[in-house]
Amino acid sequence: MTTREELLNELGREPQLWDVLVIGGGATGLGAAVEAASRGYRTLLIERFDFCKGTSSRSTKLVHGGVRYLQQFNLTLVLDALRERGHMLRNAPHLVHDLSFVVPAYSNFSLPYYGLGLKVYERMSGRLSLGHSQLLSRQETLEQLPGIHPDGLRGGILYHDGQFDDARYAIALLRTFEDLGGTALNYVAAVRLLERGGRIVGVKARDCEQDTIFDIQAKAVINACGVFAEETLALDGRAHAPLLAVSQGTHFVLPRSFLPGSTALMVPKTADGRVLFAIPWHGATMIGTTDEPVDNRAGKIPEEPRVMAAERQFLFDHIARYFDRRPKPEEILSVWSGLRPLVRKRGAKTSQLSRDHTILVAPTGLITVLGGKWTTYRKMGQDAIDRAMQVASLPAHKSATLEMKLHGWSQDTSAAVSEWERVYGSDLPALHALSAQDPCLGELLHARLPYRKREIVWAARYEMARTVEDVLARRTRALFLDARAAIEAAPAVASLLTNELRKNESWCENQIRAFTGLARGYLSEA
Repeated sequence: MTTREELLNELGREPQLWDVLVIGGGATGLGAAVEAASRGYRTLLIERFDFCKGTSSRSTKLVHGGVRYLQQFNLTLVLDALRERGHMLRNAPHLVHDLSFVVPAYSNFSLPYYGLGLKVYERMSGRLSLGHSQLLSRQETLEQLPGIHPDGLRGGILYHDGQFDDARYAIALLRTFEDLGGTALNYVAAVRLLERGGRIVGVKARDCEQDTIFDIQAKAVINACGVFAEETLALDGRAHAPLLAVSQGTHFVLPRSFLPGSTALMVPKTADGRVLFAIPWHGATMIGTTDEPVDNRAGKIPEEPRVMAAERQFLFDHIARYFDRRPKPEEILSVWSGLRPLVRKRGAKTSQLSRDHTILVAPTGLITVLGGKWTTYRKMGQDAIDRAMQVASLPAHKSATLEMKLHGWSQDTSAAVSEWERVYGSDLPALHALSAQDPCLGELLHARLPYRKREIVWAARYEMARTVEDVLARRTRALFLDARAAIEAAPAVASLLTNELRKNESWCENQIRAFTGLARGYLSEA
């Protein structure tokens, strides 16, 4: 497998003309890159941080049509998302699965109202439906959602949607892109757009690890930078009108005891009009999300958003309301926030803005993808490459990604494969083989985490992990599941990476220090 150093040396040795250059390695960028490579275009993707470090690793872990968008009568978005949901499940069954949800009804009106709405939602999914919705009695609702507040409960509505591990899905897209002949590099930043004759012809890029500068030339350049899209647009030195209304969503991760069953809770409309979920995820209970506007008028978006006081209060209040108890500080295993790149609309609250995507083509030919949601990432990529094909006069090729299986495709759902290991799909035997070669790699990384040392080595060798954060936040989900355990595991991870990446002791110590500082922001007392 070609190393990062070899790829960089090849890029710097002799400039080559790429068909498509994608800037941004989140869901949108990876979707566009896979789309381009699958059509036979020579494609390069660069990401200034790590793949899916931002929004794409901080979602509510749902693959869904969006019940809230049905309430807003955005039927096109719901239909598109339900279709994409079905194909995500078919194309990556090792990463996406059906999840039962229950909407608890605390008024007699709620049962028929939400029951009808969710029946419409089910019918809209057609042959890609994940299951029938049904009305539940009060006792059936309590059995499905043990631990919820029983006072005033009238019953509930059960329906089906999809769940996934967002960061692991992104890594599967990365591996799929590489399988298709694409080239991807993390920690490479676009520092300036290159222009010739009034057209964008590439970027001046910086390797953030070695601080070296080199040019990348391409026929089509796609800005898929999410909340940082406006920063990328500004690299041409021109003034641009504001395009994004950024909002923040925060989640608490609590012990499984808060929701001990296998069914998720969905509150379609809280007192302030938001949607709230409580979801079983990798042996824990994840609760969220909030929707708070972020002031991005200054043009500087935080790389590592932190929970706001209003969000913390909102989640505490709603956990107490629906679970009849407030979590103790030690019960909050992790707190994390993500930013949403919503297309700006004058006077509208961020919670009311559509999750539709928009593709803009500048007079210079730069293609920018804005908005969207994880479930429709593939359609966003298809639309972006369709535009690139026109803008750059690329050879015409139709999309082939709707039915394309992702790297690791596997339908093995046997009890012998743990929920965590299932994300590796068909790569799992090769992962296990690492332990056969070195029994020490079969040891648990930490007593409170499901990961073994072999996952660290695998991440460095095959998944382009470059830092302790890459491993504990995205190649595994340790930081998002238990921040304290992740901090305690950091020295062991740093030691393994030091050996795999051929670094020195100073690098190892710096990695532990940097990760510990970052991870403290995920603690409830931060």
